[in-house]
Amino acid sequence: MRVSCIRAPAAGGTWSPVSTRAGTLSLGVMTVSLAGAIGAAVVAPAAEPASPLAQPAPPQPLRDGDRVVFLGDTFFEREGQRGFIESALAAAHPAAAIRFRNLGWSGDTVWADSRGVFDPPSKGYDRMLALVGEIAPTVVFVAYGRNESERGDAGLEKFRGQLSKLCDDVRKAAAGADRPPESVRLMLVTPSPCETIDADRRNAMLAAYAGVIREVAVVKAAGLVDLHGGLKPPAAPGKLRTENGVHLSDAGYAEAANRFVEACGGRLPADFADRAAELRRLVVDKNTLFFHRWRPANETYIFLFRKHEQGNNAVEIPRFDPLVEEAEKKVHEAVRPSEKRR
Repeated sequence: MRVSCIRAPAAGGTWSPVSTRAGTLSLGVMTVSLAGAIGAAVVAPAAEPASPLAQPAPPQPLRDGDRVVFLGDTFFEREGQRGFIESALAAAHPAAAIRFRNLGWSGDTVWADSRGVFDPPSKGYDRMLALVGEIAPTVVFVAYGRNESERGDAGLEKFRGQLSKLCDDVRKAAAGADRPPESVRLMLVTPSPCETIDADRRNAMLAAYAGVIREVAVVKAAGLVDLHGGLKPPAAPGKLRTENGVHLSDAGYAEAANRFVEACGGRLPADFADRAAELRRLVVDKNTLFFHRWRPANETYIFLFRKHEQGNNAVEIPRFDPLVEEAEKKVHEAVRPSEKRR
């Protein structure tokens, strides 16, 4: 069973989802995944491992006009509420008009375990692909593996097969009928290390899943943002990069943002630190509007099994679109070099 609702924000904050389903509990800042809940939706054949000599695609710069989707679990949903990665990528490409859309969902897996709401995960998977098709991204960052790693060694090959299938399905959905699927650039993201009391055990398993992600990136000719290998332990003991041993703090997201910029072959401007806070505010404002666009608080009544009661209100949802576009224009203006701003 799943219960899905929206938790009201504290003053000045953003809305945060609360979602549970058969052993997966997501409270925006905490995700607990039980092995038995993962992988119930889609069975995919195991993918062939990559050659040990093969490498992921080289850094893939973002381009003017790109439409970028962040697709994944709690890591990306929390990024949408903080804006560190998106603001850094935007600032590293100041001359490019890039649209970012965050489709992160806390507690999610490559099987879309969190996205079914009151339906099976397979329905949530289909809705996710339909939304990807609606956005028609040219670049998709895919961040999974943390929740799936709770299945241990026994789940590795199923994860490999479903991640491979997800890559193919996302490319096909994003390309639509007008583009070849291979034109959609994928960037796979490995999960960041844990800092829990049992970190050695958990990170050993995360390393195995990160290894599968790297191999799938090679097979699918995708880029790689290697947070598991790229976020080294803090130099000073006691200085953690997570809030709770699992989910990144602001400092952790700032460090992760640098890895994303590097993976895209970008470079942050010299004055980024001075402008970062205001830029993140603008990004979060835009993300909050888009969140209400694609995950309205009463979606069960608008789109799902109770739509016979209030489904007529669905006509109001597209009214978020011009608000999102206007908010994104403010982000574009903020990242322009100072001499080119209005």
